Amino acid sequence: MRRASVVIVGGGISGLSAAWELSGGLAGPSETTPRVEVIESGATFGGALQTTTFAERTIDLGADGFLARRPEAVTLATELGLATQLEAINASGAHIWLRGEANQLPTGLVLGVPTSRRQVASVAGLSRRAAFASWRDEVFPRSIKVGDDATIGDIVRTKLGDELSYQFIEPMIGGIQAGRIDELSAKSVFPALLDAARKGGSLQTALRPTTNAVPGPRTEASKEGPAFYSLLDGVGSLPGELVRQLTKRGVHFRSATSVTALRRTPAGEYAWEVDTEYTTTQADHVILATPAQVTAQLVGSQHHDVAALSSITTAGAAMVSFAFNEADIDLTPTGTGLLVPLQTPWTGPDSLLTTALTFLDRKWPHLKREGSVVLRAHVGRSDDERWRAMSDEALTARVTSELSFLLATRAAPTTTLVQRWPSGLPQYRVGHDELVARAKQAAVDVQLALCGNAYDGVGIPASIGSGRRAARGVLSALGN
Repeated sequence: MRRASVVIVGGGISGLSAAWELSGGLAGPSETTPRVEVIESGATFGGALQTTTFAERTIDLGADGFLARRPEAVTLATELGLATQLEAINASGAHIWLRGEANQLPTGLVLGVPTSRRQVASVAGLSRRAAFASWRDEVFPRSIKVGDDATIGDIVRTKLGDELSYQFIEPMIGGIQAGRIDELSAKSVFPALLDAARKGGSLQTALRPTTNAVPGPRTEASKEGPAFYSLLDGVGSLPGELVRQLTKRGVHFRSATSVTALRRTPAGEYAWEVDTEYTTTQADHVILATPAQVTAQLVGSQHHDVAALSSITTAGAAMVSFAFNEADIDLTPTGTGLLVPLQTPWTGPDSLLTTALTFLDRKWPHLKREGSVVLRAHVGRSDDERWRAMSDEALTARVTSELSFLLATRAAPTTTLVQRWPSGLPQYRVGHDELVARAKQAAVDVQLALCGNAYDGVGIPASIGSGRRAARGVLSALGN
């Protein structure tokens, strides 16, 4: 009996998760397990999930943690035998920079959106106008018609006004997505907000039952346990462990290899031929775990709904990591970081580049060292690419100067590191869910499957779930 063949193009966390599912998941391979090959254009697997040594610590170059209340990442780590590596976040809360100082964020916000006027009144950096807008929403709410979808900005600006929208809500939602609330789809990014707007009446009141909302498309979220996890060896260790165990299962890996073409072979024994510069691999099914625009380039000719994926744009970003002697810097007294609204003025010639600070060793116990502090500054949004034109040295100097404005620093950092992600995060605009649904169906019709952060959510759990669902669809089509 001929063994089925599946090729996965793209070796990020979605592609690796698809390979795990195809090779049997927790149960492992069986007699009906297909041959699986993963082809990755980069030198390493894991995409943005990478680690490095910094200030005598192993830190992540991409996301430093993941939502614990979505099950996908925790489940995969457990299946890989990494349950003892899971580390719960060690602090809670955050601050936001308003009117020249750090203000503690109140509890009970839903992705940055207040659920009561008391929350807004407790933030000293918000004006009376913002407090009035929150009061008005509870007592005399403005009406809005949202239809099937609307931007997050349309909803919160109409209901809560400009100040709360851009100075308070956008720093959190925009930071997660690296985008602007006036461009992001409520249906795809924040469905609980769309549901609340459809109810009419007070937006804040309607959001109160959904305080456990998570960003991205709808999913079941646990209300128990910590909000976030990391891994003791870094989140970037997850792809490495996947590759190690998948190799033992017989999965074939090729890195630094670009797929040059995918060709249909309707008259042949296999449905597809996957070409690289020097090889051709035959496959019954192909899973494309590539960025949306790459997917459109490779197989857009198969169907106009797949070609339409080229309209999904991305926002780049950069991160500058710092190590300081503990005596040389004063962090906020509590919390895991500081949010900074866009267009925040400072002592320099233009607005701040920094959009957020993450206090890494306060957030994760395994990064704590006596006498030393490590933190990370985030720069860049969909419409702020000033960082691209700067050298690493210039970017570090600029952000170091901004740190002295946002936090009290008394000496230069002991170590710095710049990490750039030019492609960054896909932007989920209005109509995103329909575009994705059409593309996925068109792909299935020609024995393709699509997965990745361009489709089902940008976070790590969402990306893992996307890959595993794509693999389950392929296995079903193969009769497994």
